[in-house]
Amino acid sequence: MSDMNRTPGATPSEASREPHLARDETLSLISADKVEGTVVYGAGGHRLGMIETLMIDKMRGTVEYAVLAYGGVLGFGARYYPLPWQQLRYDIELGGYVVGLAEEDLREAPSYAPEDTVDLADADWGERVHSYYGPSVSTPRIGL
Repeated sequence: MSDMNRTPGATPSEASREPHLARDETLSLISADKVEGTVVYGAGGHRLGMIETLMIDKMRGTVEYAVLAYGGVLGFGARYYPLPWQQLRYDIELGGYVVGLAEEDLREAPSYAPEDTVDLADADWGERVHSYYGPSVSTPRIGL
């Protein structure tokens, strides 16, 4: 155990008996690396794909997009769909995020292939994404 994780003044053997502190997930918080790879379900609980990555606004400190990897086989041929973060809600029973979309909704949605060069910070691209998905869904806040 590193010194950073140890209670000040505790010996290494005392520190190893301390209860493990959750650093990657609480009732209302989750680390980005745990979100990546989480399943996204569409309308009716149908599995759409997985979250490839999160795009975070560095200046405001907010998650702007969850990039959905959809389609393909074993990761080949998938396309990426930036979903506005406010469109997603976490479903405890499903163990994943839910968005009010069906597979056919993704046909015309803004997307890109892994080899494409896309500037997700481009204002025109952002307008396309947000206008396609419309107003955000109401996401209840737990513990805030």
